[in-house]
Amino acid sequence: MFDIRKIQEDAIYEAIRAESDHATAKEVVYGDCETTDAQDNAAWVNATMRRLERKFDSETTKLIRMNCQCGYGMDEKLALVKELMASSTSMEEFASSEKAKAAGLSYRDGSLYLQFFFCPCPMVAEVERLETDTWCQCTTGYSKALFEQAFGCEVDVELLKSIKTGDDICLMKIVPHGQI
Repeated sequence: MFDIRKIQEDAIYEAIRAESDHATAKEVVYGDCETTDAQDNAAWVNATMRRLERKFDSETTKLIRMNCQCGYGMDEKLALVKELMASSTSMEEFASSEKAKAAGLSYRDGSLYLQFFFCPCPMVAEVERLETDTWCQCTTGYSKALFEQAFGCEVDVELLKSIKTGDDICLMKIVPHGQI
């Protein structure tokens, strides 16, 4: 069975361990308990993000969360981005088709944007509001991996808005660094 909670616990644990050690990863992911089964997803997400933010500076926290992306549905999204690229001669054209717009893509002022009118993360479906956008940084990591693979160059992804922190949409700015 698909257990998103277990996948997220493992992803966060490994991302923290890569930046520090097993003991720190265990402390952040599990708190004072050996298991997080007693907490619902909303409580676990908020508690884990508070522990993560207390343990690391903001840049490290962002890097850790960007490395937590699960890759769910990546093949389908990559196929779509490559299809859009094949039928485009510029970034503006890439983001202007009906298919691109339906996927949430747009282009303005020299930058590519990706937006969602709903939170795509199943882990925070039960969370009414997040205290910070730390949890949401995994989607910037997901988008970075997706567009770097599709474009064949490094990209920067910046989270501009998050529904779960009170905004009306989720919005990311995607800036490629190199020839596409």
